[in-house]
Amino acid sequence: MSDNIEVKVNIPSYEYDIHSLVKAFYPKAEVSVQVKEAFETDCDLKMDVHFADGTVNVTTYYQEDIKAESFCDLPDTLTRKEVKDRFKRLIYTALSEHSGKKLPWGTLTGIRPTKIPMAMLEEGASDEEIKAYMEETYYCSDEKIFLSTEIAKWEMKLLEPLDYKNGYSLYVGIPFCPSTCLYCSFTSYPLVKWEKRVDEYLDALCKELDFIAEELKDKVLDTVYIGGGTPTTLNAEQMDRLLTKIEEKFDFTHVKEFTVEAGRPDSVTREKLEAIKKHKVDRISVNPQTMKDETLKIIGRPHSVQQTIDAYKLARKVGFDNINMDLIIGLPGETKDDVAHTLNELKVLAPDSITVHSLAIKRAARLNLFKDTYEEMGLENSAEIMDLTYESCKEQGLLPYYLYRQKNMAGNFENVGYAKADKAGIYNILIMEEKQSIVAAGAGASTKMVYPGGRIERIENVKDVGQYIERIDEMIQRKKDFWEVNGR
Repeated sequence: MSDNIEVKVNIPSYEYDIHSLVKAFYPKAEVSVQVKEAFETDCDLKMDVHFADGTVNVTTYYQEDIKAESFCDLPDTLTRKEVKDRFKRLIYTALSEHSGKKLPWGTLTGIRPTKIPMAMLEEGASDEEIKAYMEETYYCSDEKIFLSTEIAKWEMKLLEPLDYKNGYSLYVGIPFCPSTCLYCSFTSYPLVKWEKRVDEYLDALCKELDFIAEELKDKVLDTVYIGGGTPTTLNAEQMDRLLTKIEEKFDFTHVKEFTVEAGRPDSVTREKLEAIKKHKVDRISVNPQTMKDETLKIIGRPHSVQQTIDAYKLARKVGFDNINMDLIIGLPGETKDDVAHTLNELKVLAPDSITVHSLAIKRAARLNLFKDTYEEMGLENSAEIMDLTYESCKEQGLLPYYLYRQKNMAGNFENVGYAKADKAGIYNILIMEEKQSIVAAGAGASTKMVYPGGRIERIENVKDVGQYIERIDEMIQRKKDFWEVNGR
């Protein structure tokens, strides 16, 4: 198979959908999808997607001009979504026949597949109706249909007590990290370069929190999430200052969950954990990603497996009874045996929840910049490995409660959160299912306002820490102006 795939299409609005589906089959290939009259490159796989006269024709050219053709009708009565579903099924069939592969999620390339069964459940659909629809419309596998449906059912139970109209969640971003991990594309800054300005950042952040608290004083706060970056790059005094501010300014009467990402084990100390524990925080994370020292070095996490174990045990000693641990499947050089070892190590620790991420090679991450080097080491994921994580979590009494996908994921799989029955992360569900507004503060933070009818609007803060500090009044004014026009 050539490293290059060329697709020509005559309607530009479908370029992204086509590109995403082709990349799902051939994640390592360079894929070009453009509006043009003729092919421009000599490659082993070319595809022509042509819309005309109420039909779409898909012609696939293989080596030496061997070709396959397919088409379907596109009546004027179809919605844009229905049009996309039809031509994506044609493309899927052609690529599946050429590659010999079937994708676990079929034609679905979006990041929120559980939205489909949840919407159908809310309308009263049966499991059988959901299965038939997802099979026929998206070619989803039985396993993924079952997984997404069961997760949707649990999500609905967890979200039932929330008042979407009058409630909201609060996200607070701490954009500093001890170092930048190989796979990371989040807005984060090395603490060593910004240590002297952390207090300035907190000044600006607290000013924004003051404004949010006042503006939304008539709303019900449901969850609070402090993420990053790595929030525990703050020292104990700074953490105490931030948490005190939040608790003083916001009404916690109805808050159902307060999370702080401890994240990197090398940022965790007893003083910081005690500073967190004396507040209303009831959920934290200590994230190993892997329990293999060699891999930790490769991905740029300068801590050991033992430090992860020590940080976790320390959190238990301090009194935390809801601890999450994140894993990443598909890291450079890791095999099924390595994943099994990590899962066994976590089984001994017995966290309250485990989030299993399939590695996604994002454009902004260092892993993408040097992907050839790391691909030579092997980026392995498979249905067998994902099944292994499911069974291991099940053995620990952890059941899947939320799910999302990302572009360019290893093996075209998904990220799944597993938790004990009473320890599921409500905020994680809310940010994926987009049922409630999430108001965000901090550098690079994105406020997501959800309005009746499903309309979603975003209010973005600048990403650069220095700019955020200097332009905090502008960030506040953005929210103020937006809410005056659109409502809260």
